[in-house]
Amino acid sequence: MVEGPMFLPPETGIGLKPAHYRDVLESPNGCPGPAWIEVHPQNYFVDGGPPHRWLTAVAERLPLSFHSVGLSIGTAEGLDEDELEHLAQLCDRYNPASVSDHLSWSGNSTDRYADLLPIAYTRATLDHVAAQIGRVQDRLRRPLLIENPSRYLAFARDEMDEVDFIHALCARSGCNLLFDINNVEVSCTNLELDPFTYIEAIDPQIVGEIHLAGHATEWHDNRPLLIDDHGSPVSALTWQLFDRFIGRAGARPVLIEWDTDVPEYGVLMAEAARASDHMARAAAARAVLSA
Repeated sequence: MVEGPMFLPPETGIGLKPAHYRDVLESPNGCPGPAWIEVHPQNYFVDGGPPHRWLTAVAERLPLSFHSVGLSIGTAEGLDEDELEHLAQLCDRYNPASVSDHLSWSGNSTDRYADLLPIAYTRATLDHVAAQIGRVQDRLRRPLLIENPSRYLAFARDEMDEVDFIHALCARSGCNLLFDINNVEVSCTNLELDPFTYIEAIDPQIVGEIHLAGHATEWHDNRPLLIDDHGSPVSALTWQLFDRFIGRAGARPVLIEWDTDVPEYGVLMAEAARASDHMARAAAARAVLSA
């Protein structure tokens, strides 16, 4: 097991891609490196080989976060037990500072899909998801962060809104929130909700990490449909929402997600530097207000 820091600093990290392994370790042309890195653990569910050699070298230098995409916590039949066992073994091997997954489901007892599908916000769903999170946390022997989803539809029989569901879930299970602010823009645009109201409603005390990413836009019947593809720079609105949140919440570990059309390392780090600048300005403003 790689020994390392057991916390994520309230600074900016990046999602680690194979194209950037060497860049992260060597910081080419004096380019400042990330404060921490995040990986999808499913990409390392093998015993050895080059991916583990690179990840071991990176984890010896930087705090590491596992952002899982495979537990399918919302599946009615329960968790993917094989997936949980692989994740537990990888946590034992690397001792990551943070582990997260999604408020979603990805299949049933026999089939798994490549999508993160939405759940209904009902009391029955809350009971079920809280129990599944408890099972994950018991097996991993650590708290879990759960990411708010990007949604393209809402269920007609929802019994509460998303923010209330998330707060109740955190209180019930002891998990915290991985607050994806791009997902707020995507969901609120698609469902015709106010993203600033959503941002203001989230309790900062439950937020353990923030994600920032870009999205694609399609137009249907003169209305935009936002697609959470992580394939472009952070949007102007997402930056505004980020500013609003950290203005009252303070700094958090912040990740720049860029999973499709992955840019050169310098472009990715420029986006990370921009997030750090936003946090520095927010901290300065808070200091003036409290003086």
